[in-house]
Parts: sequence; structure tokens; C-alpha cells
Amino acid sequence: MNKIIILLLVAFSVTSCALNKLFLNPRPLTVDFQRNFYSPETKDTLSLAFKDVNTPVITTKTGELAKFSYEIENVNFKSSRDRMINGWLVKPKNYNGTTIYFLHGNSGNIPYNFPLAEPFAKRGYQVFLIDYSGFGFSEGKAKRKDILKDANEGLDYLLNRKDITYDKLVIYGQSLGGHLSCIVANQNQDKIDGLVVEGAFSSHKDIAADQVPVLARIFVREIYSAEKNLPKFKKPVMIIHSTEDTRIDIKHGKRLFEVANEPKIYYQIDKKHVRGPLYYADSICFKIDQILNSQK
Repeated sequence: MNKIIILLLVAFSVTSCALNKLFLNPRPLTVDFQRNFYSPETKDTLSLAFKDVNTPVITTKTGELAKFSYEIENVNFKSSRDRMINGWLVKPKNYNGTTIYFLHGNSGNIPYNFPLAEPFAKRGYQVFLIDYSGFGFSEGKAKRKDILKDANEGLDYLLNRKDITYDKLVIYGQSLGGHLSCIVANQNQDKIDGLVVEGAFSSHKDIAADQVPVLARIFVREIYSAEKNLPKFKKPVMIIHSTEDTRIDIKHGKRLFEVANEPKIYYQIDKKHVRGPLYYADSICFKIDQILNSQK
């Protein structure tokens, strides 16, 4: 028996790094960061860099400031652990009255994930997104318990900004952020109007078990679970998942839809993991308005 336990521990230690990266894979930022990207809105290749500490500056090939249908306000707030958390408040010029609190996935940072949030800003939604501890310019180390605090405190920051107005407030979470959004929505459901979950996993144990069967269910600690929190959420929900998602199997999205309360919408799409806003923005926005109106 002891030999079996030792073999299990050794086997799990080999896979533990992979499991940690599955949950959290942050990319810190430095002030010398620069990224070139093509913008369909301006039909030009643009450059994203930072001025001062972390103020984003987007310029054209000629060095002029790029003009968009929205403005980006860089945001910094202190968390309850006295860490600086960085975020972007994206304010469209044709604001439609709905604000989206966007929780990105387990990889990258705001500049990396912003293209997935931008389609909403271009369609009139005000979007607030943050980097969790250890991501981007946000201070601290990336830990599962800490990113939940960050996500809750990011929502508190948004709610406490008296100059930020909205008729409806929706949480939109992708991948790990989608899993996280189910917990944040449940804990703050009296403060929001709806929830959108794209490409999320049902629980930490479930997604880990997809890669390391049996061992993951034994050793992975379930600090919080979307599958357990979502049934307690009583506001409108939309679950989005792709048939071509090779990172998080569609069975997770179907399970979350199964446990969610009415009113709810299941939107099955194609394309790669959490690429919904890039290819289905119009229909996603239509369905967001649809679930919000279902409360009337």
C-alpha cells in the first residue's frame, strides 16, 4: 500500500506543473511592452505601448494617436491586501446604457485579452476589465483564492465609481474567468442584472481530470466551483461554448447550462476557445439584450 501511495505522489508531482498552468498562467507587464496588431476598425496596423507607469497609448504607423469609437481609461485601485490592481474602463462614444464587467481567462493580461472585449465596446457597451494579481501590471502572485478576491473587489470598485452610469450591469467571463464569474455573480447577484459565461469549465476537479484522470480528483483542491455556485444564481444566464473548443470540452458548458436556473440561454458556436466575440459579436450582443429583457 505504501508503495502505491508513493507512486501516486510521484506521478502527481510530474503533472502538477501542468495543472497549475491549466488554472493560472499570468503574463506580467513592464513599461517597455510594445505590441503591433491589425485593427479592423481603423484598417491599419497599430502599435500598443505604455506611457508613464501603465497608461496605454495606441498609435498608427505614422506615430499619430489612433482614433476609435471608444476611449480607454486606465484604472488602478488598491485591493484589501494593499495590492495595486490594474484595469481598463472602455467607454464607447455611442454608449447603449449596458456595462459589461469582463473577466478574462487564465492566460496573458489585459492587452492580450482586450481584442476579445473590444467588439462589445465597438457596439456601444461600456466594458470594465481587470488584471488579477500577478497578471499585467497588477501586483502580487497569481493564486486561485486571490483572483476571486480581485474579481469581487473589481466589481466593488466599478459599483463605487459614482461617475460610471449604467442601466444594466452584466458579468461576462471567459474560460477561467467564466468559471470565476459564476462565483462572483452568485455572491453579488443583488448588484448585477445578468451573467454570460463563455468557454468555462464546470469545476477545477473536472477540468484537471480531463488531463489527469483519477489523480486530479484526488489531489486537486476545489476551493470554489462554478457548478455549485451557478444553481444559486437567480438572474438571467447565457452559456456560450464552441463545438471546436479543444482546450475546454463542450461537456463543461452543457453541464453549467444544465445546473443554471431559468431564464437561461445556451448558445452553441464554432471556432477556437473563447473566440465568440471575434466571430459572433452581433448575435451575442442580441442575446445579451434578450436575457436582460427577460427580467421585465
